[in-house]
Amino acid sequence: MLFKLKQETLPPFFLEVKEWVLFLYYYAKKRLMFLAVYFEKIKDLLVEVLVAKRGRYSRHFLNLSFLFLVGGALVVGPVIADYYPTVRRDEYAALEGTESGVNSISLDDFNTATSESKKNRFEIIDYEVVKGDTLGTIAEKFGISIDTIRWANSLKSDTLVPGQTLRIPPVTGIVHKVQSGDTVYSLAKKYKTNPQEIVDFPANDFADLDTFALNVGQTLFIPDGVMPNTAPVYKPQQLPAPQFIAGAGGKFMWPTFGVISQYPTSYHMAVDIANNALPAVGAGDEGTVSYAGCIPYGYGCHVIVTHADGFQTLYAHLSQIYAKVGDVLKRGQVLGKMGSTGRSTGPHTHFEVRKNGVLLNPLQFLK
Repeated sequence: MLFKLKQETLPPFFLEVKEWVLFLYYYAKKRLMFLAVYFEKIKDLLVEVLVAKRGRYSRHFLNLSFLFLVGGALVVGPVIADYYPTVRRDEYAALEGTESGVNSISLDDFNTATSESKKNRFEIIDYEVVKGDTLGTIAEKFGISIDTIRWANSLKSDTLVPGQTLRIPPVTGIVHKVQSGDTVYSLAKKYKTNPQEIVDFPANDFADLDTFALNVGQTLFIPDGVMPNTAPVYKPQQLPAPQFIAGAGGKFMWPTFGVISQYPTSYHMAVDIANNALPAVGAGDEGTVSYAGCIPYGYGCHVIVTHADGFQTLYAHLSQIYAKVGDVLKRGQVLGKMGSTGRSTGPHTHFEVRKNGVLLNPLQFLK
């Protein structure tokens, strides 16, 4: 209603004015709806004419387009508001009937507390050196190695000058500009790292997701890579090879056996277990299969098992799946076979642990 007046308190003249205004409102809305429907019928022809003449009448085309946008907003806006209101009329009427309809909201209903959100960085940033900076303090500030900063900036010495600008990569490793003939595998060998780490880094793009072909001239991040003739970057989490059906002492057992080819990182919160023999993969603990299927990218063929207390485990890149949705698996029961499906550069099992949908470091549950 355009006016909220109580009929019993209005003089006859104002009642007539009210009825006239309401009639005018509904009549105008009906005519605008008719024009909108008619416009929908002829717009294709109009668009063809405008496109055909867009070179000659470009200015007129832009002006007319702007007028249509404004007119469309005026025509469609009231209709949308009428047919799809934020609050339905019956709800609005109920709210009008009581003052508490609006005033019942308490400030206690709003949580004003803020939580710090730490997002991973996937691009190179520039950092201006300030007085007192050293390569060590800058490396610690950004969570990368000193050598990474040296290599990214071709530094010949550790001396820094205030005002100097440094390129800061997102992860420890090498920033490489792809040249003709480069492949993920050749670069992994050159920089002494695992090709799967290159593929798993979210900022790396590929010309072909099946072969991981590279575009000449693109910037490629080589996580944990080191320059040729340089000692490998020390990794403190070197654990013995996991044993299948023999894991004990943790909430979950090792799902398969092989070598740990990739440890959990901020952008890859999982443990990769590689084995060219393609061994069986077993459930980390008793649970129910909630997903079992294949996709041509990402996890490839994978299984998700739901356990007690909100835990889930994921087993990716399988070559074969033996379990199906709804199966109740025992601890260590075989659910598939290791493979290299999806976003994978070689045979391995990608193992994840989640709780209430949040990815957790699986190593703390496998020890």
